[in-house]
Amino acid sequence: MTEAIVWPGDCKGVMLGMEPGFVDLIVTSPPYADKRKHTYGGVKPSEYVDWWLERACGMHHVLRPEGSLVVNIKEHVVNGERSTYVLELILAMRRQGWLWTDEYVWHKTTASPGKWPNRFRDSWERLLHFTKQRRFKMRQEAVMVPTGDWAAKRLAKLGKNDLFRHESASGSGVGRHMAAWKDRAMAYPTNVLHGSPVAHNKGHSAAFPDWLPGWFIALFTDPGDTVLDPFSGSHTTARVAKRMGRIGIGIEKDLTKRMIL
Repeated sequence: MTEAIVWPGDCKGVMLGMEPGFVDLIVTSPPYADKRKHTYGGVKPSEYVDWWLERACGMHHVLRPEGSLVVNIKEHVVNGERSTYVLELILAMRRQGWLWTDEYVWHKTTASPGKWPNRFRDSWERLLHFTKQRRFKMRQEAVMVPTGDWAAKRLAKLGKNDLFRHESASGSGVGRHMAAWKDRAMAYPTNVLHGSPVAHNKGHSAAFPDWLPGWFIALFTDPGDTVLDPFSGSHTTARVAKRMGRIGIGIEKDLTKRMIL
């Protein structure tokens, strides 16, 4: 049976009090530096890494050895310059024992408009993927995408140069082999995710769109697995996990009692 439960409290203490190694995936968007002051105190960029590492200890405690941690975060601009606290966070996580396995890019297809004298509007955010070990659960077939309309026309008439692998001029080992795409209806996606930021809960200042945690839940878990969001907010991750046949757990400081969704 699947369920979704949200626990009240600061995730730092709540996670350390939980059973070790029972979570298959943590997918979360923590409050960014200087944000959500009414709930998390608006952590300063200079203090953010230490604040985060205290909570990352709890995440390490509850995550299975083959589990994954996905963190949606983006540094902001201060006095015309990007903050470096996210880069510092990545290095600090590696020192804490995490592997920085990959970084996904969320391309916001309907980014908010804006104009600045020294930069363009933000249309992407980071999705940092950390693991505890090199071998981890990953269901790549679950997120495959259609090959695309280009394939039918391009592969209809293959020339002799399409029938073997072309190595790059630099000798990097990256080459193309067009014949390998023949009769292939589906392909693996890239690590750039294209999707709207429009969320289910429009009353929350930083709500996830449902599809975003859903994509990582499909990629890194199986039905019946447990998914945790330690900064539950509008509880999107727990709700989507339940809908996908997983056990969804959220932790939210701005609650007075436990919620069952």
